[in-house]
Amino acid sequence: MNALAATTRNFRNAARILRLDSKLEQSLLIPLREIKVECTIPKDDGTLVSYVGFRVQHDNARGPMKGGIRFHPQVDPDEVSALAQLMTWKTAVADIPYGGAKGGIGCDPAELTCRERERLTRVFTQKIHDCIGNHTDVPAPDMGTNSQTMAWILDEYSKFHGHSLAVVTGKPLELGGSLGREAATGRGVVFATEALLAEYGKSISNMKFVIQGFGNVGSWTARLVHEQGGKVIAVSDITGAVKNPNGIDIPALLKHQESTGCLKNFPGGDPMDPNELLVEDCDVLIPCALGGVLDRENAADVKAKFIIEGANHPTDPEADEILSQKGVIILPDIYANSGGVTVSYFEWVQNIQGFLWDEERVNNELQRYMKKGFKDIKAMCQTHDCSLRMGAFTLGVNRVARATLLRGWGA
Repeated sequence: MNALAATTRNFRNAARILRLDSKLEQSLLIPLREIKVECTIPKDDGTLVSYVGFRVQHDNARGPMKGGIRFHPQVDPDEVSALAQLMTWKTAVADIPYGGAKGGIGCDPAELTCRERERLTRVFTQKIHDCIGNHTDVPAPDMGTNSQTMAWILDEYSKFHGHSLAVVTGKPLELGGSLGREAATGRGVVFATEALLAEYGKSISNMKFVIQGFGNVGSWTARLVHEQGGKVIAVSDITGAVKNPNGIDIPALLKHQESTGCLKNFPGGDPMDPNELLVEDCDVLIPCALGGVLDRENAADVKAKFIIEGANHPTDPEADEILSQKGVIILPDIYANSGGVTVSYFEWVQNIQGFLWDEERVNNELQRYMKKGFKDIKAMCQTHDCSLRMGAFTLGVNRVARATLLRGWGA
């Protein structure tokens, strides 16, 4: 099941639990705006090349729309629509005053030079600048983009609208970025893990963790888990996987990755088949890579007791059912990886106010939001006698539905 179908299924289940009016349900499902643009740029060798860019703005009932921009070969309308819808529910679960959006360009950034990536970013911004803005739609980095990409968007947008720091988040610190933003999603994953384990009388210390994906989210999650005494026994990235039953020295692995660009040949662990990583014996499995990695083919073999969804949509609905029947506790993506958008909100607030927070305040506020989010989800689970995933979806959908009705939907 693709990401859009899975997200829509979860939404409809939540709508049924909440007994939403059918017309309101349909209204909440349909995106506010879908943008598709052609981005033609000259390559460094003088040839012209065209890429297709997308921006889906799903809902703005609770505030400006918010969502990342990704550069990836698999970017397509269905994926972008699914992620935009997820952002609507995610920002509502986090209880920050945003709606949901997502964007991307179907390209392989590894095949583009820095100058070509800049040209592509600027052309994309030129095509969508009238549809984004401080109080309209606030993009952020995603897969294949970073703070430099946001700096280019900020600069290009400002040519049309004047200096506008709050138009994007995830910016460099020198251009209004927030302290703590780089680690935010991974730190949020760890705060979410703490909240879940505490429900079962457990803590991160001495628990065995497996982390799929060692990019920004996975590496920060591993680092923070290691600092708290958790035992990270296996990790992977696109170059391979490594395991050590006694626990990987994460600082040493980070140094190895920085010097070699990959996890291969790390002396502090043994290589393993990346496909086996998801079914490695552990207490906590944290997928932090692409969506759909847990499916009906491998779900029955998963040995983890807890799954924390650091990635977007890592668990297919069929796998969800299999894992639930096995008694595996799954903390859903729309809560577990919401640390990034929460600190993006903090950055936006700082830009609007023109006042920089110190990193301690950012981290303390993030922890407060993550704790409250888990408490709110648990309350919905108790009210509706449902799973954590449906607790999160009913929480998010109900908040957006309430905002929509209060604004006068159907009047």
